[in-house]
Amino acid sequence: MSHRQILLALSGLLTALFVANLSSTIVSTGLPAMIHALHGSPSQYTWVVTATLLATTATTPIWGKLADLFRKQTLLQIAVGVYVLGSVACGLSQSAGQLIAARVLQGAGVGGVQALANITIAAMIAPRDRGKYQGYLSAATATSTIGGPLLGGLIVDTSWLGWRWCFLIGLPVAALAVAIVRRTMDLPVHRRDGVRIDYLGATVITACVSILLIWVSFVDDAFAWVSWQSAAMLGGALILLAVAAWVETRAAEPVVPPRVLRQRTTVLGIVGSLAVGTAMFGSSVFLSQYFQLARGHTATEAGLLSIPMVLGTLISSIGGGRMVSRTGKVKPFLVTGAILLAAGFTGLGLIDEHTPMASITAAMFVAGIGTGLTLQNFVLIVQNNTPMTDIGAASSTVTFFRSLGGTTGVAVLGAILARDVGARIETGSTAPAAYGHATGLIFLICAGVSAVGIVAALLLRPVTLRSGSTPAGRNETERNPVAAA
Repeated sequence: MSHRQILLALSGLLTALFVANLSSTIVSTGLPAMIHALHGSPSQYTWVVTATLLATTATTPIWGKLADLFRKQTLLQIAVGVYVLGSVACGLSQSAGQLIAARVLQGAGVGGVQALANITIAAMIAPRDRGKYQGYLSAATATSTIGGPLLGGLIVDTSWLGWRWCFLIGLPVAALAVAIVRRTMDLPVHRRDGVRIDYLGATVITACVSILLIWVSFVDDAFAWVSWQSAAMLGGALILLAVAAWVETRAAEPVVPPRVLRQRTTVLGIVGSLAVGTAMFGSSVFLSQYFQLARGHTATEAGLLSIPMVLGTLISSIGGGRMVSRTGKVKPFLVTGAILLAAGFTGLGLIDEHTPMASITAAMFVAGIGTGLTLQNFVLIVQNNTPMTDIGAASSTVTFFRSLGGTTGVAVLGAILARDVGARIETGSTAPAAYGHATGLIFLICAGVSAVGIVAALLLRPVTLRSGSTPAGRNETERNPVAAA
């Protein structure tokens, strides 16, 4: 594809990715109004967010495997269509239960768009040139994730719109994305004859992830960390994990091919993506909460105050992507980005209800730069080491673990925040002071998680991005990633 053809096709991908990712965060500032209008309970409040994240995470590997078997542009249109159906159902919901069910459908579409965006760009562009284009994907992902609360706040604070437009506002954009994809994209399918879909593996993996995420969502709220419910859910998840491993080693076309996970680069890319996902999703949720509950700002103001992180992400993802393509080296940018991400969250970890906004702004900007340099580059370095026949499974596996890190991270960090706030209020602290100090603790934990990303980036072997569709050598595939590390 020519540069012009790539940009045209990329515009459809970016449009679809932006509107799909937006659905995960745009509801954060409008949740109180939604639950109040639908007469929902506190537990349903949590599930409006968790249902979408759970469906997104669980379906990502399935979409990725389908992309190795069928036309990617057709699957992308189907994924956007599922997202549209879910969004319409959300906007028309008459009860909190209906809204949660609709969010599951919406999340399944989001999982497809997220996975297929990375897979499609890998099919269009060689790794050496992919950095400058993938920077745009990184910018779209981070901007929609961090900017969602701002748009949601504006919609909820505008009396003539209302919370239902948090779901309906993206429909024209989704339709535009489908139209662009249909007109600009025509990619070959790199598949072998006689392949079959691993339905059993997909079912077991989905069940395992669902149980784990349900446990993370309810632990320390509906039941204690040490309880028979926790033991049952964790035990069930471990059993299903063992069954999934057994099934995947015997399936003709596994959803997550073991040969992909035997590669050191893929393992380290997964670890790094887990760290980045936890930090990125956590920042979007807890920054908005901090500005509103600790500093007394409105939902719209909270979104505006998070702009420095968006700017940092935009600058580094686009600029860094171009530099990756120019040099062919990705490890230096990953190491630098992981360090800056940890440094930014360390700065945010020092905040309380009186921290000067200049200090918060600087820390957010640094964290944004780190996000932009790591978000897509961990995917890129895995794609560089994977043949086109497995590009869907490998890309979606990294995306899957990034989503898993974000989902579990938000749930666990939210539980820690609630417990710390409650303890501080019981000892006499005011609510703003309690939320200010507790949010600082959350970001310190994010800094620690980001340090894991630094280790993963340092352990990666220096490579030069290839210019073709096949890795230069497959020696690494056969190595044990733990021993190699």
